[in-house]
Amino acid sequence: MNQEKIGQFIKDIRLKQNLSQKKFAEKYNVTYQAVSKWENGKNMPDITILKQICDDNNIDLDNLLEAKLTKSKKKKNSLIIIIIIIIIIIIIILFFIFTNKNESFSFKALSTSCDNFNLYGSIAYNNNTSSIYISNITYCGKEDSSKYSSISCTLYETNGSTKTQISNYKYDDKKEITLEEFLKDVQLHVHNYEKTCKTYKENSLHLEIDATDNNNNTTSYKIPLSLEEKCTN
Repeated sequence: MNQEKIGQFIKDIRLKQNLSQKKFAEKYNVTYQAVSKWENGKNMPDITILKQICDDNNIDLDNLLEAKLTKSKKKKNSLIIIIIIIIIIIIIILFFIFTNKNESFSFKALSTSCDNFNLYGSIAYNNNTSSIYISNITYCGKEDSSKYSSISCTLYETNGSTKTQISNYKYDDKKEITLEEFLKDVQLHVHNYEKTCKTYKENSLHLEIDATDNNNNTTSYKIPLSLEEKCTN
């Protein structure tokens, strides 16, 4: 999937509605900076928001995601992001093929009560299976300009005293980066997380971010996750 193509799609819709980036952002409860990144092809909206945009404009989400798009030359970092997105889309398409094709999917948003972080997340589900998607994580706590040599973002499920890792994104390179730079590339997708959405236990999911500098000093953050609405099936 061409990330720039999706960005142009969003921009065309906004301009047809004669909306500024700020007004469009307010409509979908995001920042205008997020809309700017979408339109410039630097990031993608959460699948829940993308579905809402399509629904509002009578556009089929599946047709948009499965459209054949031409390749364009990318910078190295942009190419890495696009490859990750393509893998995610392939997983989603395979997910649809090997489940009940006649059964539509519902989407519920994931949110966090942590004051230091914002994120976009969702659970896509039907009566047979569900999957989790988390992206666009931003840090809004006190300024952190520290440089880190290793940072990881891990999705955990807790059940009583048991903590199980279910997805992980890690940066470990010679070049040091800030927390903000790391979070720009974090996307987590978990296929077939549970048999049905109803089996999701309230407050059982959380993210842990561990950032380590060259002196082996580690800064850790815990981000609890919760469903904004209960599942209907």
